Amino acid sequence: MVEKTSEMQWEQLAELLGKYRGTKGSVIPVLQQAQDIFGYLPKDVLIEIGKQLEIPISQIFGVVTFYAQFHLEPRGKNIIRSCQGTACHVRGAKNVLQGIRDKLGLKEGQSTTGDLKFTLETVACIGACGLAPCVMVNDETHGRLTPQKIGEILDQYA
Repeated sequence: MVEKTSEMQWEQLAELLGKYRGTKGSVIPVLQQAQDIFGYLPKDVLIEIGKQLEIPISQIFGVVTFYAQFHLEPRGKNIIRSCQGTACHVRGAKNVLQGIRDKLGLKEGQSTTGDLKFTLETVACIGACGLAPCVMVNDETHGRLTPQKIGEILDQYA
């Protein structure tokens, strides 16, 4: 399921681009604010940014794909970050990750649920090794997980 962009979002983008037109070094702040407006960076938005800032789309795309903060696909309301660091790995992070995938019905390579409630990301380290294995859901850390515990945790955010 892909969210449709609204007329209000396009008006906000036009206002944003008007503010930055002709300003050097504006690509990253424009992309950040455009992503705040749309929730991600759809292709037609990138094209419009390129046109209005007079920057080739290839350069815009290069910036978007270089920085992990930018997203080309819609993201869920709740972001799950599953730690795959050494301590978590040793204590069963792979099984917890599979438990999350099973609970959300995500296939391999799929990261966002069809209803846009959840996006699953793997990260190298959350920095909570003493709680391994752990995940973050939005800004909350959950530790000492098992695949069985993950269901009740995710239900809190559904």
